[in-house]
Amino acid sequence: MIVQPLGAIEQHGPHLPLITDLAIASAVAEAAVPRAVEAGVDAWLLPPLAYTKSNEHAWNAGTIWMSARTMLSVLEDIGRCIAATRARKLVFLNGHGGNSALVAMANRELRLQFGLETFLAHPSQPADQGGASPPSELGMGVHGGTDETSMMLHLHPELVDMSKAVRDIPEHLATNRHVRFGGSVAFGWLSNDFGDHGHIGDPTQASADLGRTLVDGAITTFVEVLQEVSAFRHRA
Repeated sequence: MIVQPLGAIEQHGPHLPLITDLAIASAVAEAAVPRAVEAGVDAWLLPPLAYTKSNEHAWNAGTIWMSARTMLSVLEDIGRCIAATRARKLVFLNGHGGNSALVAMANRELRLQFGLETFLAHPSQPADQGGASPPSELGMGVHGGTDETSMMLHLHPELVDMSKAVRDIPEHLATNRHVRFGGSVAFGWLSNDFGDHGHIGDPTQASADLGRTLVDGAITTFVEVLQEVSAFRHRA
């Protein structure tokens, strides 16, 4: 199988660097793939794709993003090249939640066009896609909050400025049952719709110790994912 990490170069509030999603996805993939190989998985790691679909952050200078149309074409081209090799499985490790819907669509297109078995995994499941979020974030820590900030404090503390970390949560949505982050109804949003800082979460609760736990857990989980992908068959 081939593993393709997907990152992003986008704003992450005033306290985190533009490379946050890229750094996390790369770190997890670079640690997990060798462990999976040691466990007998025939996996090969590609360099990460840094620029992806980050237009919800286009309002902020420094964000470098592809349109949905462009990124879908890029993923199609990657799939075409993988299909020319002996690999039959392609795993996207996606570090940016804004890519998820598009990559899920690309998975089916690549399956249809090239016969590849395609998979979408995340270092951690985004809170608006069924993942957990700390209590202080009211279940809505989707961008630059406690978990991401903690992981960066562990991986690249020199790039984090906690003196600029502020809590920014759309509390007015917390009582909604359906129309909220993590609710049953999805809605279009830009990262500055909910505050001028552009992050949605509570980075003030972050710590390097929590980050270490989260990163280690993400690596362990992704090794398990690769083992299951290796054994995956559409029919028994």
